[in-house]
Amino acid sequence: MTRSRTALTSAVALLTALAPLTAPPALAATPSATAPAVLAVSDPGFEQGGRGWEFTSGAGTATNNPHAGARLAYLDAGSDMKVSQTVTATGRGAYLVSAWIATGGPGGRYALRVNGTLAASAELPPSADYRRHTLGPVTLVPGDRLEIAFESGEGWVNADDVMVSPATAVPRVASSDPEVTAMFDWASGKANGWVHLPGTEGPLNADERQTGGDGTGVYAPSYWAGYANRSGYYSRDTAHQLSGAAALGLHAENKAMLRAFASSATAEHAYYPVWALNFDNRTYLSIDYRRPDLFVREVPAVFELVQKAEEAYRWTGDRSYLDDPALWEFYRHATEEFVALHDGRKDNGSRVRVAEGTGKGIFQGVASYNEQSDEPLTEAGDAIGSQYQAYRAMASLARAKGDTGLAADFARRARELKRYFNSEWSGTGSGADMVRGYTTDGKPLTGWGKENSWFMPMKGIVDPGARREAYLDYIEEQTAGAGRPDNIEALTYLPDTFFANGRPDAAWAWMRHVYAERDVQHVNSRQGTNGDYPEVSFALVGQTVQGLLGVTPDAPARALSTQSRLPADMEWLAIEDLRVGDSVFALRHDGTHRSTLTHASGAGVHTWEARFPGAGRTVTVDGAVRPSTTKVVDGTAYTVVRVKVAPGRTVTTEAR
Repeated sequence: MTRSRTALTSAVALLTALAPLTAPPALAATPSATAPAVLAVSDPGFEQGGRGWEFTSGAGTATNNPHAGARLAYLDAGSDMKVSQTVTATGRGAYLVSAWIATGGPGGRYALRVNGTLAASAELPPSADYRRHTLGPVTLVPGDRLEIAFESGEGWVNADDVMVSPATAVPRVASSDPEVTAMFDWASGKANGWVHLPGTEGPLNADERQTGGDGTGVYAPSYWAGYANRSGYYSRDTAHQLSGAAALGLHAENKAMLRAFASSATAEHAYYPVWALNFDNRTYLSIDYRRPDLFVREVPAVFELVQKAEEAYRWTGDRSYLDDPALWEFYRHATEEFVALHDGRKDNGSRVRVAEGTGKGIFQGVASYNEQSDEPLTEAGDAIGSQYQAYRAMASLARAKGDTGLAADFARRARELKRYFNSEWSGTGSGADMVRGYTTDGKPLTGWGKENSWFMPMKGIVDPGARREAYLDYIEEQTAGAGRPDNIEALTYLPDTFFANGRPDAAWAWMRHVYAERDVQHVNSRQGTNGDYPEVSFALVGQTVQGLLGVTPDAPARALSTQSRLPADMEWLAIEDLRVGDSVFALRHDGTHRSTLTHASGAGVHTWEARFPGAGRTVTVDGAVRPSTTKVVDGTAYTVVRVKVAPGRTVTTEAR
């Protein structure tokens, strides 16, 4: 294998930039596609009085301050007190271990030891409210003994709900801006700590009413996506977390969760998927499901799951997204029967159908994700925007499946829905006067609607131009003032909105805001801190990879495109160990004018489409001028060059 001097220099520069982020051997040793063996912790929630745990004097179990369930472990203030359990590994794997911990003072410690040697530890900050702490990764082979220990300090320590997660090989980031590096390290570690180890037994139907659940089940591939005090994942959260999970290599979890939702979207449910499932991927989370005609359901989620299934296919190239009957039938039902069944209150003409909500409560089916609104919406901006993207996803999936007729039909439906939205549905106003929903009596709604406002440009249904820019200005004004949502998970959408519409400085500012608020107590006191809401960490991972770095994968075609969306004050950003299909890549952007891609490993040549803002620029590839084209994406012109990148090769592209 030979490389040009330019390519080799670029590779060395990229590796030098990433050198400070050398992965711990334990993490790098475990391929992301290989699930580690089950590592079973006895009585992880201390509900059985601490069976399997060892307690020194001054430590034990109690009922006064559990995080969930009825019991917890405690250590009195002082020295030399300890609660611990030693687990013997029966297989090979790398693991993260998390626990919810509250303290009455400094000096306590949470620690992992392997065969008596300290492997990871954390000094516990004073916090009377429970916070989730994650340690690892630690690599174990059969016979290794892992000790999980909570140790006393100057104040009391309470511990509860220990969880073991598989440690995946995650990408690593370096940058001229240390904040984005720290943010990604925190977010990727936090997100991985929410992943369940398949085969683990845990509670079902746990929530704020029955904190210990109503039984137990065996957990399937899944991750937390919703309130951390509930034993399940939600369709809305899953949809928003999927891109971050894909960047972390959680493909088995993404597919299993999408398939579980797809299987629940039956005729009995009027083709709505259920709102939430337990981590066994089979049973419906009881707090949100009462009977087939009475369960929480929100129109945008139906369509977002179709869009995200197409995205998961592009990350993996896994043909089961096309060939699995449960998934394929869901896509078809969601974009056909579901729309037909839920369109009838508002006349949208003969060419388009728009899925509607009932205008009643969430258990009757609502049109919008904005649950804080008392508006009786029948059609909403976030629903119609998500429907548009579902049509586009269906066209893409049908094309990949080889059904060109169906692909053309859904491409036409997407075009017609977008035309209708811009010419009729959304009215003629801009800014605060743009229509973002309709009530059950046919009244158009303008002004601020939170999700049903910012989803419209986020989903790309608003035509580019002055009207869209005025609406983005309006969103910025509202979220900077009294219109800002008070729940952090709503704010995690704002970077997506601004990245999608060419405002990287605003997007980065919101990423920084979300990250800065991670240690603030969530508005739902049972949830813990904002950072302990799973959507926060997963969203920041996805926004780094697909937002700042502008990575769009196309594993089935052995291709990927990139475009730098670095803010003005970030000189460069690089990522290593990014997996697309069966290949691993490293990518670096220097401003918006230079990009370097390394195809570190893989089975075949990939086509790299490097995009640079502006039309007609001169582009070099490894220093030599190459032909380029102009490509207009949602109203923005880019100069594009396409390069074949074989495994082991590094290529640098630059626009002048």
